[in-house]
Amino acid sequence: MRAVLIVNPNATSTTPAGRDLLAHALESRTSLTVAHTDHRGHAIEIAAEAARAGVDVLIVHGGDGTVNEVVNGILGELGPAHAGPAVGVVPGGSANVFARALGISPDPLEATNQLVDLLSEYRRTRTWRRIGLMDCGERWAVFTAGMGVDGDVVAAVEEQRAKGRKVTASRYIRVAIREMLASARAEPTLTLHLPDREPVGGVHFAFVSNSSPWTYANTRPVWTNPDTTFETGLGVFATTSMNVWANLRLVRQMLARSPRLTAKHLVRDDDLSWLTVTSDQPVACQIDGDFIGQREKMTFTAVPNALAVVAPPPKPMP
Repeated sequence: MRAVLIVNPNATSTTPAGRDLLAHALESRTSLTVAHTDHRGHAIEIAAEAARAGVDVLIVHGGDGTVNEVVNGILGELGPAHAGPAVGVVPGGSANVFARALGISPDPLEATNQLVDLLSEYRRTRTWRRIGLMDCGERWAVFTAGMGVDGDVVAAVEEQRAKGRKVTASRYIRVAIREMLASARAEPTLTLHLPDREPVGGVHFAFVSNSSPWTYANTRPVWTNPDTTFETGLGVFATTSMNVWANLRLVRQMLARSPRLTAKHLVRDDDLSWLTVTSDQPVACQIDGDFIGQREKMTFTAVPNALAVVAPPPKPMP
């Protein structure tokens, strides 16, 4: 089995010791090449080259941004086909939403042990788990995208990262509160276009999910669409009001252990095959926690069975 270990040395929690331990564990079970990223978009290039070369597995040791680049490198080269390499993840970022949603431990050592066991299981079954992805038109998303305040938060956090400030869950929360308060008096500009429904106007922001939870606040999951998984269609979570007290109540629901998300100003749906978000003016947009700029229109499409992953089987829905 040919494998490439793609390491982002600048990710929040990657260390040389962790990388060496992971590489040693993989070398005993695969024909391994180690590649380090050194610029934005580098993982796309590495993954595309590996896909062309017929590599069996790409293991990402980094954060969600590196995972997104690897997936886009594979699918940009081969498309959502069954012949591409499988993707495994050993978390190394600040949130690691994708890995956790797949059932991978956030602890790098435990995740390494999981990975080794899953590779051994593949030798027996010769079958990878396959998951659906989100086609955003210009780019693939593995777990989330957003327009409006969500994009503003990501852009603000990236600006702070560029200034050398460490990105943590608490920093995200502080920035999110600031951006929410700043936009409380702004007029809504977004309109949702959903299958078999009339357009929903007067929307302030929209989160689109390909899995659950939407993100994490340290160890606590944050839910927007609990019924959305890698095996279903897309979920959407949007609001038609920026009333601070109403949204604080909604945030409490999002952080609950058994979330029941209801509010008069909430627009929420699950298992969508597609949706389009339009805006009266350019608004901030993010994909998998990466700010991609301002857009007036984005269409999100669910693509089933698009990617092979080194991960446990999905948990049954309750």
